[in-house]
Amino acid sequence: MQKFDSIDQIILEIETLKFKWEIAKAISILENNIMEYNDDYRFFEELWDIYLAEWIVDKAEKAVDFALKLNPESATGNYLKWFLYINWEEPEKAIPFLEKSNKLMTNNSEVLRNLGYAYAISGQYEKGIYILKRAQFINPEDYLIKEDLAMALIWSWEVLEWNAILRQVRKNEFI
Repeated sequence: MQKFDSIDQIILEIETLKFKWEIAKAISILENNIMEYNDDYRFFEELWDIYLAEWIVDKAEKAVDFALKLNPESATGNYLKWFLYINWEEPEKAIPFLEKSNKLMTNNSEVLRNLGYAYAISGQYEKGIYILKRAQFINPEDYLIKEDLAMALIWSWEVLEWNAILRQVRKNEFI
């Protein structure tokens, strides 16, 4: 069994293994260390990531709920929780988690992108578009932001602006 000097080293090793898609090794490290660090919410956020990658949604939900129980102020935990609600097509339930994550991790273009998208798919197009434009201002080269913004614009019947955004992402899907 590999020994680590700190929990930060463990988390870094787990992240490295997940990146290499060595999930079994990552789970083994978590299992071998979780008893000693069972009060560290980051372990459970890592479990969420692994379970979701394997599409074991019920365990992913339990892991993120436990992480948030340990640390309700975790920006990452709140961000992760929204993902489950979006996949269950419940954007109204996802929004509070994204709002909290946004307060804890201000001006993060990825959080803003998902917050804007959640507002847009819940029918609050104007607010969603405003937030997506903020995300695009922060990260103007992010194509996911542009695509989500284009979708929000078409849902709100802003066809000309939608076409302009699609041109930016080099798609030929014009009305």
